[in-house]
Amino acid sequence: MTNQLNTDEILSVLAKADQLYNEQDVLRAIDNMAIDINQKLLGKQPLCLPVMIGGLIPAAQLLTRLNLPLEIDYIHASRYRGKTSGSELHWIKEPTVSLQNRTVLIIDDILDEGLTLQAIVKYCMNAGAEEIFTSVLVEKQLNFRPGLQQADFTGLVVPNRYVFGYGMDYQKQLRYVPGIYAVHGL
Repeated sequence: MTNQLNTDEILSVLAKADQLYNEQDVLRAIDNMAIDINQKLLGKQPLCLPVMIGGLIPAAQLLTRLNLPLEIDYIHASRYRGKTSGSELHWIKEPTVSLQNRTVLIIDDILDEGLTLQAIVKYCMNAGAEEIFTSVLVEKQLNFRPGLQQADFTGLVVPNRYVFGYGMDYQKQLRYVPGIYAVHGL
């Protein structure tokens, strides 16, 4: 079991963090992503799969901006599970809706190493999806990305630091923060 941060520690991390994007920046980026998705998926009826837990907040904002007939389910796979570095992929929940011959839009919070998204794309392909699109609120700037190289739709770019807010967490906390922040010193 991981140690849970107490209230003072959580508030301290937030107080010392560097704000990379405020809430208006994030909402503007989501608006632009929605415009791109609406154009690219025009005439399709996608199955939208937010990746829990991080994809919850970006998906909620994004889905309300899509002007497409769509269906929503979710997928839950994680490499982090409250830690600050990823490890083996842990599958928690697969979609209950059939992906056979469907257009699938995967919605996640961040493209970091790309291993989780790559595994989810592979899962969707193996489940018979006709076409698969990936959408991330944030792409981290990395010199090397061992997994999925880029998403089809990206909102913002952040430096190679540990970021939180708008779905992304720091030790299971601060997902709810209305902006994107980098942890001081990480």
